[in-house]
Amino acid sequence: MELVLNTFGTSLSRDNESFVILTNEGKQRIPAEGITSIQISRGAQITSDAVLLAIEREIEVLFMDKSGQPIGRIWSSKYGSVSTIRKGQLSFTFTKDAVLWIKDIISRKIENQQALLLMMIPRSPEMEKKVHKAYERLEDYRTKIKGIEGEIVADVAPALRGWEGLASKIYFEALNLFLPEQYHFEGRRQHPATDITNAFLNYGYGLLYGKIEGALIKAGIDPYVGVMHRDDYNRPVLVYDIIELYRVWVDYVVCSLLIQQVVTDEYYSVKEDGSYWLEALGRRVLIQSLNDYLDEVVAIKGVSRSRLNQISLYAQNLAQQWKKYI
Repeated sequence: MELVLNTFGTSLSRDNESFVILTNEGKQRIPAEGITSIQISRGAQITSDAVLLAIEREIEVLFMDKSGQPIGRIWSSKYGSVSTIRKGQLSFTFTKDAVLWIKDIISRKIENQQALLLMMIPRSPEMEKKVHKAYERLEDYRTKIKGIEGEIVADVAPALRGWEGLASKIYFEALNLFLPEQYHFEGRRQHPATDITNAFLNYGYGLLYGKIEGALIKAGIDPYVGVMHRDDYNRPVLVYDIIELYRVWVDYVVCSLLIQQVVTDEYYSVKEDGSYWLEALGRRVLIQSLNDYLDEVVAIKGVSRSRLNQISLYAQNLAQQWKKYI
């Protein structure tokens, strides 16, 4: 369970072994047991006693910006495991195995995009042809990615970035076809978003960044040591590598909301510069929808767990693999 404080003026305090949420509507007491994370947006407050309870119970506390990305994290002073994992992680980045790893991630990302396109229902034979053509073009890029060779990631990174970017452009153009006309977008726009669809995607990806970073830290992995995304950005660049496996989950949730046409003007605001931002109601609906989706149990490589736990299992397996490179 996650506690999400994204309403201005909300505060979180401690009462023995429970958290107390105070809002304009009243007070709510929630036992600490069963809570996995606490997300706090601007305008909300948390007391030091509540922070200490979170640390004692190994509950991560995330401070989120208005685009949904974590800008701060409170966690125990201890890493999730021994430093051997992080030493092996660093050694791994300079091996040929790292090339195979990042190729596999990008290939699986495109495969997931193809799968989502096939899940959608075309409204006309003409649309079906366009989607099929996009699928085939994505398959061409998967083939190129699988075939590229290099001794270290630096040998192949420029080509991989180029092919990944072109594949994503094809994918989003096809995905756009399934959305109601008022939600059509001209392509991916990060910060700031220039349409409501990108605003939802940006916020959803931001939430996913935080979950992946938390899973890596708990597994003893340093999220600041990247493989294809290099570590000279002073950002958790390994998260940017690994999120490619799971972005499609956000895409599915956002598209489902837009296709159902549940979005109203209360969900977002448009600033003077033309940028789109989710408001409290839009954030609340997206957070709940994404969390419900991540809580669903699915089978991946024969292991049935919730999607969120699948991320944790992946991080744990990665940590065990990287220990061998010490």
